Amino acid sequence: MNETSKQSFWLAAGVAYAGDHFQGFQSQANGQGVQNALERALASIDADSTPIAAAGRTDSGVHATGQVISFRSSRERSASAWLKGMNSNLPEGVRVRWVRPVLPGFNARFSATGRRYLYVFSEGEVSPLNVRRVTSTAVLDDSAMHRAAQCLVGEHDFSSFRAAACQSPTPFRRVDHILVRRFGSLVIVDVAANAFLLRMMRNISGALWRVGRGEWPESAVHHLLEARDRTRLGRTAAADGLYLVEVRYPGELLSATDEQAAGFPRGALPPVLEVFGTLDRL
Repeated sequence: MNETSKQSFWLAAGVAYAGDHFQGFQSQANGQGVQNALERALASIDADSTPIAAAGRTDSGVHATGQVISFRSSRERSASAWLKGMNSNLPEGVRVRWVRPVLPGFNARFSATGRRYLYVFSEGEVSPLNVRRVTSTAVLDDSAMHRAAQCLVGEHDFSSFRAAACQSPTPFRRVDHILVRRFGSLVIVDVAANAFLLRMMRNISGALWRVGRGEWPESAVHHLLEARDRTRLGRTAAADGLYLVEVRYPGELLSATDEQAAGFPRGALPPVLEVFGTLDRL
C-alpha cells in the first residue's frame, strides 16, 4: 500500500500537565514545550502520526488538567493501547488522561466551542508542595471580586485584557460565566468563554485581585472594560495560579463522558483539591 492510499484514523486525547515542568505548551527549539514531549511520545509508537493540534497554547508555567489535543495516524489501535503507549514514553509532569477516535476533520483548536480556566489565589503562607501551583496573596474580599466580575459576562471588546503581542484579528470574546468563590484559604476565579485572548485570563485575574485587595473599587473593572486600553490595567497575574480545566465541543464531534470530563459542572465551585490531586499524579 503506498503512502497516498493509507487510511487515516482521527484521534483526540485529553492531557494534564504541570506547567512549571515546561516552557509553555508550544514546541520549543530546545525541546522543552509540552508539545515536544507529546510528539516525541507519539513518534516512539507511531512514526506516521501527524503533528498535534491543541485546544489551548498555554504559556510557560500555566497548568492544565483538561487540555485536548488531536492528531491523525495510519495505524489502527485501541484507545487503551494509545493511552498506554503514549504515557509510557512521556516524562514526569505530563500525562494523557484519555484517548478516543473522532470524526474526520476534527481539530482540537478550531472545533472547540468553549474553554474554561481557573485562577487560584492562596491567602497566607503556601505549602512548599503547592508553591508553583497558586499565586500567594494577602487576604482577599472574594465577594467584592465576584460582584466586580459580573460586568464581564456576555460578548465584549476585551482590548483592555489582551496582551500587546496578541495576534487575534478581533478583541471580541463571549464570556459565559465568571465566578469568584472561596475554598478555605483559596480564592478561585472561574471563567468559561468561547475563546480567550492572549493573557486575557491572567489580566482579568489581576484586575480582580486589585479589587479583592481594596486597591480598586468594584466599578473599576467595568471602567477598564469600557476603556479598551491595556495600559490602564497594570501588572499581569503570574502564570503559576492558572489552569486550563475544560474544553467544550459540539456533541457530534466529541461528547463529554465522565472519563473525558477534565473540567467541572458549569457554574459549580470547582473541587480545587481534585485539581491539585491530578498534578500530584503526573
